[in-house]
Parts: sequence; C-alpha cells; structure tokens
Amino acid sequence: MSRVDESKEFIPVRIAVLTVSDTRQAADDRSGDTLVERLTGAGHLLAARGIVTDDRDKIADHLRAWIADPAVDVILTTGGTGLTGRDVTVEAHRDVYEKEIEAFGTVFTIVSMQKIGTSAVQSRACGGVAGGTYLFALPGSPGACRDAWDEILRWQLDYRHKPCNFVEIFPRLEEHRRRK
Repeated sequence: MSRVDESKEFIPVRIAVLTVSDTRQAADDRSGDTLVERLTGAGHLLAARGIVTDDRDKIADHLRAWIADPAVDVILTTGGTGLTGRDVTVEAHRDVYEKEIEAFGTVFTIVSMQKIGTSAVQSRACGGVAGGTYLFALPGSPGACRDAWDEILRWQLDYRHKPCNFVEIFPRLEEHRRRK
C-alpha cells in the first residue's frame, strides 16, 4: 500500500540510466527510454544516460564513475539480469555495493509474479547502496522496467511516500564515514 503525504514538498532525485547490452544502440533502447520517460514524468532529473556491453568490469567501472559523481543520486541499470552466460550485471552491481537491499529483488519478484507468473524466477533484479548512491539492476524488457518503476521505485524515490522512503535517508547513507 502506497501513500503520499501531499503536505510535503516533492524533492526531485538525480537519476542515471545505464543500459547493458551487446546489441542495443541509443536508437533502439526501448527499456532505457521507458525508464527515462517514467522518471522524468514523475518529476525527477535525468543525470546521465549510457549504454555498455555485457562485460562485468566495464559495467562495474561505469557504476563506480557515476557513484563518484555528486550529480548522481540513483543509478538504474537495465539488462543483463538473466541466467545466460553473458548476463553479468548483477555480479557487477555486487562488485560495487557496500550494502545490498535484499528486499528489492524479493518485492520485484512478487510484482513480476502478478504479471508473468512463474517466469519471474528467471530474473535476478537487485538493489544496493554504494558511496551514498542507490543502485538498482532491472531486467532488459520495457515491461519489467515499467513494473519496477510503477510498483516500487516510483514510491520509494518519492520523499512524500509514507511510512518511509529511500529519499528521506539519503543524508544517513554515509554516516559511517563521518568522524566521531
């Protein structure tokens, strides 16, 4: 159940979108387009956009560069979350996570089950935090990106969402790095 406290002011989040694919180009990146449409339509800002091949080191390097960029609050990747040999996005994400958001994958599976039934078991969507930045790895289909945004991220990236959301704890993500 999602509730929005309309008395609070909306806070736009700066979101980068990375498509992971050996075959897609900007002209046919429907999943990336879906995420950009959704996030900008919700009032957030597109901080960066890119496409990288299914190479674990290249994906992790791209993630690290955006994590280091103070203009990026959230990174959404699409593609490479399946079970084939080239699907290494999840491993690249986990290479950079400081903390994994285990429940994200679980909730995504629940949402997917309602749409595609038991085929949902083939997705390894995941989420985590690194360097004060949220990262989410989503499947490479526009439908899966739509589901992840509409059912989970739309709410968790809205500061007004109750009873809690990711935005309200941004200031605390790196409290372990502060001097005592």
